[in-house]
Amino acid sequence: MQKYEKLEKIGEGTYGTVFKAKNRETQEIVALKRVRLDDDDEGVPSSALREICLLKELNHKNIVRLCDVLHSEKKLTLVFEYSDQDLKKYFDSCNGEIDPDTVKSFMYQLLKGLAFCHGRNVLHRDLKPQNLLINKNGELKLADFGLARAFGIPVRCYSAEVVTLWYRPPDVLFGAKLYSTSIDMWSAGCIFAELANAGRPLFPGNDVDDQLKRIFKLLGTPTEDTWPGFTQLPEYKPYPLYPSSTNWLQIVPKLNSKGRDLLLSLLVCNPSQRMGADDSMKHSYFSEMNANLK
Repeated sequence: MQKYEKLEKIGEGTYGTVFKAKNRETQEIVALKRVRLDDDDEGVPSSALREICLLKELNHKNIVRLCDVLHSEKKLTLVFEYSDQDLKKYFDSCNGEIDPDTVKSFMYQLLKGLAFCHGRNVLHRDLKPQNLLINKNGELKLADFGLARAFGIPVRCYSAEVVTLWYRPPDVLFGAKLYSTSIDMWSAGCIFAELANAGRPLFPGNDVDDQLKRIFKLLGTPTEDTWPGFTQLPEYKPYPLYPSSTNWLQIVPKLNSKGRDLLLSLLVCNPSQRMGADDSMKHSYFSEMNANLK
């Protein structure tokens, strides 16, 4: 730890504490994520091990870079490249106004980072504004891979206890344990709407039941025709048959028709019909984007 000079505390979470620090040798500003090691625990938490293993494989400009891992008997410190703020703090600072080109750029970068993860068989499983970092150059980076998982063949059952409630897809809300990249694409859709509305969440539910009601009131309640087999999910229960909203111009007034089309390609209750990251990047919404940003 002598290599790093702590400058200030920038965050606190269930895992431990995050500090802004400076590398004494290179003068580079970094973020130190200190993970608590419980005395009565089995050593390093599995989420930290998973994050280290996955991030060593994920070298991409839209994924936070893990620079170093420092380990002592009492603590584990992950050294990351430094970003000025997360997307949640960015929302708080933008006074309800985000330039449409910035929305497009952030969304494209989110999809680019996701496409890289998914292309290497990694699910993030906890996408939300707090886990997306923004640096002073306007680069967006996926961060916090503590819930991430490698996936593959044969298909395995995963935990349904993933993704913060507001960004959790209906299949996982109904207890699905078999899922793939579509889990992240739903979260990306929720974040897209939040970007377009300058930080106002699309589905701010209080609990699972309220969350599903909010989703169905906007997208329509699924049926066995639109989503075959969903009534067999472990936590399934019937909901009133809400029609899908025709009022998306009012729901996301700052998004143009191409943006709304992309949004509705991501926010599909049936996970098999959700658009993937690669296809989303080719959507016409991004066709007029500055080529330097792609």
